[in-house]
Amino acid sequence: MTATTAAPKPSLRPANPNFSSGPCAKRPGWSVDVLSGALLGRSHRSKEGKARLQEVIDRTRAILGIPDDYRIGIVPASDTGAVEMALWSMLGARGVDMTAWESFGMEWVNDVRKQLQLPDVRVLKADYGRLPDMYQVDSARDVVFTWNGTTSGVRVPDAGWIADDREGLAICDATSAAFAMDLPWRKLDVVTWSWQKVLGGEAQHGMLVLSPRAVERLESFDPGRPLPKIFRMTKNGKLIEGIFEGATINTPSMLCVEDALDGLKWAEGIGGLPALIARSEANLKAVADWVARTDWIDFLATDPENRSCTAICLKITAPWFRALDDDARAAVAKELAKMLEAEGVAYDIGSYRDAPAGIRIWGGATVETADIEALLPWVEWAYGQLAEKHG
Repeated sequence: MTATTAAPKPSLRPANPNFSSGPCAKRPGWSVDVLSGALLGRSHRSKEGKARLQEVIDRTRAILGIPDDYRIGIVPASDTGAVEMALWSMLGARGVDMTAWESFGMEWVNDVRKQLQLPDVRVLKADYGRLPDMYQVDSARDVVFTWNGTTSGVRVPDAGWIADDREGLAICDATSAAFAMDLPWRKLDVVTWSWQKVLGGEAQHGMLVLSPRAVERLESFDPGRPLPKIFRMTKNGKLIEGIFEGATINTPSMLCVEDALDGLKWAEGIGGLPALIARSEANLKAVADWVARTDWIDFLATDPENRSCTAICLKITAPWFRALDDDARAAVAKELAKMLEAEGVAYDIGSYRDAPAGIRIWGGATVETADIEALLPWVEWAYGQLAEKHG
Protein backbone atom coordinates (compact mmCIF):
# COMPACT_ATOMS: atom_id res chain seq x y z
CA MET A 1 0.00 0.00 0.00
CA THR A 2 1.11 3.61 -0.49
CA ALA A 3 1.53 6.11 2.31
CA THR A 4 -1.75 7.87 1.54
CA THR A 5 -4.12 5.00 0.70
CA ALA A 6 -6.16 3.72 3.61
CA ALA A 7 -6.34 -0.05 3.92
CA PRO A 8 -9.71 -1.71 4.49
CA LYS A 9 -10.61 -2.70 8.01
CA PRO A 10 -9.57 -6.33 8.51
CA SER A 11 -11.96 -9.03 9.65
CA LEU A 12 -9.46 -11.49 11.14
CA ARG A 13 -8.33 -10.67 14.67
CA PRO A 14 -5.41 -12.03 16.71
CA ALA A 15 -6.61 -14.76 19.07
CA ASN A 16 -4.36 -13.21 21.71
CA PRO A 17 -3.92 -9.43 21.39
CA ASN A 18 -1.22 -9.18 24.09
CA PHE A 19 1.98 -7.90 22.50
CA SER A 20 3.48 -6.13 25.51
CA SER A 21 7.24 -6.28 26.02
CA GLY A 22 6.81 -6.98 29.72
CA PRO A 23 4.98 -8.51 31.36
CA CYS A 24 4.61 -10.56 28.21
CA ALA A 25 1.92 -12.83 26.82
CA LYS A 26 1.23 -16.02 28.74
CA ARG A 27 2.10 -19.24 26.97
CA PRO A 28 -0.50 -20.71 24.56
CA GLY A 29 -3.22 -22.56 26.42
CA TRP A 30 -2.45 -20.94 29.76
CA SER A 31 -5.26 -20.51 32.28
CA VAL A 32 -5.35 -19.68 35.95
CA ASP A 33 -6.06 -23.34 36.60
CA VAL A 34 -2.35 -24.11 36.14
CA LEU A 35 -1.75 -22.33 39.46
CA SER A 36 -4.12 -24.55 41.43
CA GLY A 37 -1.25 -26.53 42.93
CA ALA A 38 0.69 -23.47 44.14
CA LEU A 39 2.22 -23.81 47.59
CA LEU A 40 0.15 -21.01 49.12
CA GLY A 41 0.14 -20.21 52.81
CA ARG A 42 3.40 -22.10 53.26
CA SER A 43 6.87 -20.84 53.96
CA HIS A 44 9.25 -20.63 51.04
CA ARG A 45 11.83 -21.94 53.50
CA SER A 46 9.87 -25.12 54.17
CA LYS A 47 11.15 -28.35 52.64
CA GLU A 48 8.44 -28.17 49.98
CA GLY A 49 9.02 -24.47 49.31
CA LYS A 50 12.75 -24.89 48.82
CA ALA A 51 12.11 -27.89 46.59
CA ARG A 52 9.96 -25.86 44.21
CA LEU A 53 12.48 -23.04 44.06
CA GLN A 54 15.22 -25.57 43.38
CA GLU A 55 13.03 -27.08 40.66
CA VAL A 56 12.90 -23.70 38.91
CA ILE A 57 16.70 -23.58 39.05
CA ASP A 58 17.15 -27.16 37.82
CA ARG A 59 14.69 -26.87 34.93
CA THR A 60 16.21 -23.53 33.94
CA ARG A 61 19.69 -25.04 33.87
CA ALA A 62 18.53 -27.97 31.74
CA ILE A 63 16.62 -25.93 29.17
CA LEU A 64 19.26 -23.23 28.72
CA GLY A 65 22.24 -25.58 28.89
CA ILE A 66 23.89 -23.65 31.71
CA PRO A 67 27.18 -25.34 32.74
CA ASP A 68 27.13 -27.40 35.91
CA ASP A 69 29.78 -25.22 37.59
CA TYR A 70 27.72 -22.03 37.12
CA ARG A 71 25.52 -20.93 40.04
CA ILE A 72 21.87 -20.01 39.41
CA GLY A 73 19.93 -17.91 41.89
CA ILE A 74 16.42 -16.49 42.21
CA VAL A 75 16.69 -12.88 43.39
CA PRO A 76 14.35 -9.97 44.17
CA ALA A 77 13.31 -7.02 42.02
CA SER A 78 13.20 -8.64 38.59
CA ASP A 79 16.06 -8.25 36.11
CA THR A 80 16.81 -4.80 37.48
CA GLY A 81 17.49 -6.22 40.92
CA ALA A 82 19.72 -8.93 39.48
CA VAL A 83 21.78 -6.44 37.46
CA GLU A 84 22.11 -4.05 40.40
CA MET A 85 23.30 -6.91 42.65
CA ALA A 86 26.10 -7.59 40.21
CA LEU A 87 27.08 -3.96 39.67
CA TRP A 88 27.18 -3.04 43.36
CA SER A 89 28.88 -6.24 44.49
CA MET A 90 31.48 -6.78 41.77
CA LEU A 91 32.46 -3.57 40.01
CA GLY A 92 35.48 -1.55 41.08
CA ALA A 93 38.08 -4.30 41.11
CA ARG A 94 39.32 -3.07 37.72
CA GLY A 95 38.25 -0.60 35.06
CA VAL A 96 34.91 -1.19 33.37
CA ASP A 97 33.66 -0.74 29.81
CA MET A 98 29.97 0.18 29.78
CA THR A 99 28.11 -0.34 26.52
CA ALA A 100 24.78 1.29 25.72
CA TRP A 101 22.53 1.57 22.69
CA GLU A 102 19.14 2.00 24.35
CA SER A 103 17.54 3.17 27.59
CA PHE A 104 18.31 0.26 29.91
CA GLY A 105 21.96 0.18 28.90
CA MET A 106 22.10 3.89 29.71
CA GLU A 107 20.50 3.20 33.09
CA TRP A 108 23.43 0.94 33.96
CA VAL A 109 25.85 3.60 32.72
CA ASN A 110 24.22 6.21 34.93
CA ASP A 111 24.24 3.90 37.94
CA VAL A 112 27.94 3.15 37.56
CA ARG A 113 28.87 6.76 36.94
CA LYS A 114 26.55 8.65 39.28
CA GLN A 115 25.71 6.16 42.04
CA LEU A 116 28.79 3.97 42.31
CA GLN A 117 30.98 6.83 41.09
CA LEU A 118 33.70 4.49 39.92
CA PRO A 119 36.92 6.23 38.88
CA ASP A 120 37.71 4.20 35.73
CA VAL A 121 34.63 4.01 33.49
CA ARG A 122 34.67 4.00 29.71
CA VAL A 123 31.39 4.26 27.79
CA LEU A 124 30.85 2.75 24.33
CA LYS A 125 27.59 4.23 23.11
CA ALA A 126 25.47 4.11 19.96
CA ASP A 127 22.20 5.73 18.98
CA TYR A 128 18.92 3.82 18.93
CA GLY A 129 18.96 1.34 16.07
CA ARG A 130 22.71 0.77 16.08
CA LEU A 131 25.38 -1.10 18.02
CA PRO A 132 28.63 0.36 19.25
CA ASP A 133 31.80 -1.34 18.05
CA MET A 134 31.85 -4.17 20.58
CA TYR A 135 35.37 -5.13 19.49
CA GLN A 136 36.58 -1.99 21.26
CA VAL A 137 35.86 -3.70 24.57
CA ASP A 138 39.12 -4.27 26.45
CA SER A 139 39.40 -7.85 27.77
CA ALA A 140 41.52 -6.60 30.66
CA ARG A 141 38.51 -4.64 31.91
CA ASP A 142 35.06 -5.65 33.08
CA VAL A 143 32.26 -5.10 30.58
CA VAL A 144 28.55 -4.52 31.17
CA PHE A 145 26.17 -4.95 28.24
CA THR A 146 22.64 -5.91 27.27
CA TRP A 147 22.44 -8.90 24.95
CA ASN A 148 19.16 -7.63 23.54
CA GLY A 149 18.04 -4.00 23.67
CA THR A 150 14.39 -4.25 24.66
CA THR A 151 13.66 -0.62 23.84
CA SER A 152 15.62 -0.45 20.58
CA GLY A 153 15.12 -3.89 19.04
CA VAL A 154 18.88 -4.26 18.59
CA ARG A 155 20.77 -7.34 19.81
CA VAL A 156 24.38 -8.40 19.65
CA PRO A 157 24.62 -11.02 16.90
CA ASP A 158 27.30 -13.07 18.67
CA ALA A 159 29.95 -12.97 21.38
CA GLY A 160 33.03 -13.14 19.18
CA TRP A 161 34.22 -9.89 20.73
CA ILE A 162 34.45 -11.46 24.21
CA ALA A 163 37.90 -12.99 24.71
CA ASP A 164 38.09 -16.54 26.03
CA ASP A 165 41.16 -15.56 28.06
CA ARG A 166 39.64 -12.29 29.33
CA GLU A 167 40.83 -10.90 32.64
CA GLY A 168 37.70 -8.88 33.32
CA LEU A 169 34.16 -10.12 33.89
CA ALA A 170 31.51 -10.13 31.15
CA ILE A 171 28.28 -8.97 32.84
CA CYS A 172 25.28 -9.51 30.58
CA ASP A 173 21.73 -8.22 31.03
CA ALA A 174 19.89 -10.89 29.03
CA THR A 175 16.36 -10.15 30.12
CA SER A 176 14.82 -10.15 26.62
CA ALA A 177 17.25 -12.72 25.27
CA ALA A 178 17.15 -15.69 27.64
CA PHE A 179 14.97 -18.51 26.25
CA ALA A 180 14.80 -16.84 22.80
CA MET A 181 18.47 -16.60 21.85
CA ASP A 182 21.42 -18.96 22.18
CA LEU A 183 23.64 -17.54 24.91
CA PRO A 184 27.31 -18.67 24.86
CA TRP A 185 27.64 -19.37 28.56
CA ARG A 186 31.41 -19.84 28.70
CA LYS A 187 31.79 -16.33 27.28
CA LEU A 188 29.63 -14.85 30.05
CA ASP A 189 30.36 -14.44 33.76
CA VAL A 190 27.18 -12.82 35.05
CA VAL A 191 23.84 -13.25 33.28
CA THR A 192 20.50 -11.82 34.41
CA TRP A 193 16.88 -11.93 33.29
CA SER A 194 13.35 -11.97 34.68
CA TRP A 195 10.45 -14.40 34.53
CA GLN A 196 8.18 -11.86 32.88
CA LYS A 197 9.80 -11.91 29.44
CA VAL A 198 10.21 -14.82 27.01
CA LEU A 199 8.30 -17.44 29.03
CA GLY A 200 5.52 -15.02 29.97
CA GLY A 201 5.93 -15.38 33.73
CA GLU A 202 4.94 -12.93 36.42
CA ALA A 203 7.08 -9.94 37.37
CA GLN A 204 9.24 -9.01 40.38
CA HIS A 205 11.51 -12.07 40.35
CA GLY A 206 14.94 -12.05 38.78
CA MET A 207 17.41 -14.74 37.80
CA LEU A 208 21.14 -14.38 38.39
CA VAL A 209 23.73 -16.74 36.89
CA LEU A 210 27.37 -16.63 38.05
CA SER A 211 30.40 -18.25 36.45
CA PRO A 212 33.22 -19.59 38.63
CA ARG A 213 35.16 -16.42 37.79
CA ALA A 214 32.29 -14.28 39.06
CA VAL A 215 32.17 -16.28 42.29
CA GLU A 216 35.92 -15.77 42.68
CA ARG A 217 35.42 -12.01 42.28
CA LEU A 218 32.72 -12.00 44.95
CA GLU A 219 34.86 -13.94 47.40
CA SER A 220 38.09 -12.00 46.82
CA PHE A 221 36.93 -8.42 46.28
CA ASP A 222 35.66 -6.02 48.92
CA PRO A 223 33.87 -3.16 47.12
CA GLY A 224 34.35 -0.93 50.15
CA ARG A 225 30.81 0.40 50.08
CA PRO A 226 27.68 -0.43 52.06
CA LEU A 227 25.47 -3.05 50.44
CA PRO A 228 21.75 -3.40 51.16
CA LYS A 229 20.77 -6.84 52.43
CA ILE A 230 19.12 -7.79 49.15
CA PHE A 231 22.45 -7.20 47.33
CA ARG A 232 24.64 -9.29 49.65
CA MET A 233 25.83 -12.56 48.14
CA THR A 234 28.73 -13.29 50.49
CA LYS A 235 29.25 -13.70 54.22
CA ASN A 236 32.67 -13.67 55.82
CA GLY A 237 34.26 -13.71 52.40
CA LYS A 238 32.39 -16.78 51.15
CA LEU A 239 29.49 -17.11 48.73
CA ILE A 240 26.15 -17.64 50.44
CA GLU A 241 25.44 -20.92 48.71
CA GLY A 242 21.84 -21.05 49.89
CA ILE A 243 20.87 -18.26 47.48
CA PHE A 244 21.72 -20.66 44.66
CA GLU A 245 20.03 -23.67 46.23
CA GLY A 246 16.49 -22.38 46.59
CA ALA A 247 16.96 -20.34 49.78
CA THR A 248 16.21 -16.88 48.41
CA ILE A 249 17.40 -13.58 49.92
CA ASN A 250 13.86 -12.38 50.57
CA THR A 251 10.38 -13.86 50.32
CA PRO A 252 9.33 -14.90 46.81
CA SER A 253 5.75 -15.33 45.69
CA MET A 254 5.01 -19.03 45.59
CA LEU A 255 2.18 -18.23 43.19
CA CYS A 256 4.72 -16.73 40.79
CA VAL A 257 7.00 -19.72 41.37
CA GLU A 258 4.20 -22.05 40.29
CA ASP A 259 3.64 -19.96 37.19
CA ALA A 260 7.37 -20.02 36.40
CA LEU A 261 7.36 -23.79 36.67
CA ASP A 262 4.40 -23.97 34.30
CA GLY A 263 6.29 -21.92 31.73
CA LEU A 264 9.39 -24.08 32.06
CA LYS A 265 7.38 -27.29 31.69
CA TRP A 266 5.66 -25.87 28.61
CA ALA A 267 9.07 -25.04 27.14
CA GLU A 268 10.25 -28.59 27.76
CA GLY A 269 7.08 -29.99 26.21
CA ILE A 270 7.47 -28.15 22.91
CA GLY A 271 11.12 -29.10 22.43
CA GLY A 272 13.19 -26.92 24.74
CA LEU A 273 15.47 -24.07 23.72
CA PRO A 274 15.64 -24.89 19.97
CA ALA A 275 11.84 -24.75 19.75
CA LEU A 276 11.67 -21.52 21.75
CA ILE A 277 14.25 -19.88 19.49
CA ALA A 278 12.44 -21.12 16.38
CA ARG A 279 9.14 -19.65 17.57
CA SER A 280 10.70 -16.24 18.22
CA GLU A 281 12.59 -16.23 14.93
CA ALA A 282 9.38 -17.14 13.07
CA ASN A 283 7.72 -14.12 14.63
CA LEU A 284 10.56 -11.88 13.49
CA LYS A 285 10.36 -13.32 9.98
CA ALA A 286 6.62 -12.62 9.80
CA VAL A 287 7.28 -8.97 10.62
CA ALA A 288 10.30 -8.79 8.32
CA ASP A 289 8.30 -10.15 5.37
CA TRP A 290 5.61 -7.54 6.02
CA VAL A 291 8.12 -4.70 6.33
CA ALA A 292 9.72 -5.74 3.04
CA ARG A 293 6.45 -5.24 1.16
CA THR A 294 5.29 -2.13 3.05
CA ASP A 295 6.67 1.23 1.97
CA TRP A 296 6.01 3.37 5.04
CA ILE A 297 7.63 1.35 7.83
CA ASP A 298 11.03 -0.11 8.66
CA PHE A 299 12.97 -1.69 11.51
CA LEU A 300 14.58 0.63 14.00
CA ALA A 301 17.60 -1.69 13.87
CA THR A 302 19.67 -0.62 10.88
CA ASP A 303 21.55 -3.92 10.43
CA PRO A 304 19.42 -7.02 9.72
CA GLU A 305 21.92 -9.20 11.62
CA ASN A 306 21.25 -7.19 14.77
CA ARG A 307 17.44 -7.28 14.70
CA SER A 308 15.84 -8.60 17.85
CA CYS A 309 13.44 -11.52 17.54
CA THR A 310 11.72 -10.57 20.81
CA ALA A 311 11.46 -6.78 21.11
CA ILE A 312 10.65 -5.97 17.48
CA CYS A 313 10.90 -2.18 17.19
CA LEU A 314 9.60 -0.40 14.09
CA LYS A 315 9.73 3.18 12.84
CA ILE A 316 7.41 5.01 10.48
CA THR A 317 9.35 6.25 7.46
CA ALA A 318 6.65 8.05 5.44
CA PRO A 319 7.76 11.57 4.41
CA TRP A 320 4.72 13.22 6.01
CA PHE A 321 5.52 11.56 9.34
CA ARG A 322 9.22 12.38 9.22
CA ALA A 323 8.35 16.04 8.51
CA LEU A 324 6.66 16.33 11.91
CA ASP A 325 8.56 17.48 14.98
CA ASP A 326 9.42 15.01 17.75
CA ASP A 327 6.35 15.76 19.86
CA ALA A 328 4.00 15.44 16.89
CA ARG A 329 5.56 12.14 15.80
CA ALA A 330 5.19 10.79 19.33
CA ALA A 331 1.54 11.88 19.40
CA VAL A 332 0.75 10.17 16.09
CA ALA A 333 2.48 6.95 17.15
CA LYS A 334 0.49 6.95 20.40
CA GLU A 335 -2.69 7.53 18.43
CA LEU A 336 -1.93 4.51 16.27
CA ALA A 337 -1.39 2.32 19.34
CA LYS A 338 -4.62 3.61 20.92
CA MET A 339 -6.61 2.80 17.78
CA LEU A 340 -5.40 -0.80 17.86
CA GLU A 341 -6.13 -1.07 21.56
CA ALA A 342 -9.64 0.35 21.05
CA GLU A 343 -10.29 -2.36 18.47
CA GLY A 344 -9.05 -5.01 20.90
CA VAL A 345 -6.44 -6.32 18.46
CA ALA A 346 -3.20 -5.13 20.13
CA TYR A 347 -2.38 -3.98 23.61
CA ASP A 348 0.74 -2.13 24.73
CA ILE A 349 2.62 -1.89 21.43
CA GLY A 350 3.68 1.73 21.68
CA SER A 351 7.42 2.35 21.57
CA TYR A 352 9.24 2.86 24.85
CA ARG A 353 8.97 6.40 26.21
CA ASP A 354 12.66 7.23 25.62
CA ALA A 355 12.86 5.53 22.22
CA PRO A 356 12.10 7.07 18.80
CA ALA A 357 8.37 7.22 18.04
CA GLY A 358 7.01 4.05 16.48
CA ILE A 359 5.63 0.70 17.56
CA ARG A 360 7.10 -2.28 19.40
CA ILE A 361 5.71 -5.77 18.88
CA TRP A 362 6.81 -8.47 21.31
CA GLY A 363 7.82 -11.58 19.40
CA GLY A 364 8.93 -13.84 22.25
CA ALA A 365 8.25 -17.55 22.28
CA THR A 366 4.83 -17.35 23.93
CA VAL A 367 3.46 -15.31 21.02
CA GLU A 368 1.90 -17.26 18.18
CA THR A 369 3.10 -16.32 14.69
CA ALA A 370 -0.51 -16.51 13.48
CA ASP A 371 -1.41 -13.73 15.90
CA ILE A 372 1.33 -11.49 14.55
CA GLU A 373 0.22 -12.22 11.00
CA ALA A 374 -3.34 -11.30 11.98
CA LEU A 375 -2.15 -8.10 13.68
CA LEU A 376 -0.19 -6.61 10.78
CA PRO A 377 -3.19 -5.82 8.51
CA TRP A 378 -4.70 -3.97 11.47
CA VAL A 379 -1.53 -1.89 11.75
CA GLU A 380 -1.87 -1.06 8.06
CA TRP A 381 -5.50 -0.09 8.59
CA ALA A 382 -4.72 2.18 11.56
CA TYR A 383 -1.81 3.76 9.74
CA GLY A 384 -3.97 4.45 6.67
CA GLN A 385 -6.50 6.30 8.81
CA LEU A 386 -3.74 8.43 10.34
CA ALA A 387 -2.08 9.10 6.98
CA GLU A 388 -5.35 10.47 5.63
CA LYS A 389 -5.87 12.54 8.77
CA HIS A 390 -2.34 13.95 9.20
CA GLY A 391 -0.65 13.45 5.86
